[in-house]
Amino acid sequence: MRHVSRIAGIATLAVAAAFAGTGTALAHGAGGSAADLKADGVIVVAGSSCSWTNASTSAAAPAALTVDRNTINAPGGNLACGGGIAATLNNNPAFTFDDAAGTARTDLIDITGKQSFISCRYKATNIVWNRDATTRKYVNQAFTATKTSGSFLCPGSVTTAAGDASVLFH
Repeated sequence: MRHVSRIAGIATLAVAAAFAGTGTALAHGAGGSAADLKADGVIVVAGSSCSWTNASTSAAAPAALTVDRNTINAPGGNLACGGGIAATLNNNPAFTFDDAAGTARTDLIDITGKQSFISCRYKATNIVWNRDATTRKYVNQAFTATKTSGSFLCPGSVTTAAGDASVLFH
């Protein structure tokens, strides 16, 4: 049972790792530098941590933007995980913002998590994020990602609880 629990943790980590924002990075409000166009991330799930810094975005929030997976995944990015886990973002997620409501929405996150010989690929759609005060840090509402391929050991879906992931644009 512990092995299946660990696989579920890998899957959750892989999905959430794509967009977890650091709490220590400097958040720019609406008046932040539009020239930076970056996003940082970190998340801890099931005792393991994944993080990345300075992923490129196509615009400054709150304008609609995409995050470039090539600047998250190695070799162009620095996505790294502990606990023997590897994660790869398979798409360039698009974000739209509703500043009046204090929310953002991601169209799709497509992520693969691997540990040892086990690989699990998951997709989550229409993820909603709540803005943290007047910063450009957004914290997720609960969402479920569905397995699209991978080992029979991978759960059919994984749920990320509200507040377990965030994204910070700078």
